[in-house]
Amino acid sequence: MKVGAQSIGHAPTDAAFAKIPKADLDALLKDKAKLTAVLTYHVVSGKVMAADVKAGKVKTVQGSEITVATAGGVTVDGAKVSATDIVASNGVIHVIDSVILPK
Repeated sequence: MKVGAQSIGHAPTDAAFAKIPKADLDALLKDKAKLTAVLTYHVVSGKVMAADVKAGKVKTVQGSEITVATAGGVTVDGAKVSATDIVASNGVIHVIDSVILPK
C-alpha cells in the first residue's frame, strides 16, 4: 500500500491474521471501508528505523493514535514487533505478531 512519500508500516504476519476468528475476518474482508480503516491504522507517516523508535503515542494514517512501548521489546498497541527495518520502495516495514484494530 503506497501512502504518501514515505511511510512506516506495521505488517501483521499470516499467523497474526489467523488469530482473528474466521467469521470476523470474513466480515472485515467484505466491508471495504472498515478494511481500509484497519489497514491504514497499521501505517504512520515518515521513515522510522528501529534504532529511532521511541515510546509514546503516534498518529496513524487512519487518523487514530497507536501506542508504542519499548520496555522489554518494542510493541505497537500490545503487538510484539518481531522483525524490523524491512525497506520498501515507499517506506519501512516492521513486522508485528497481531493485527491491531482501531478503537
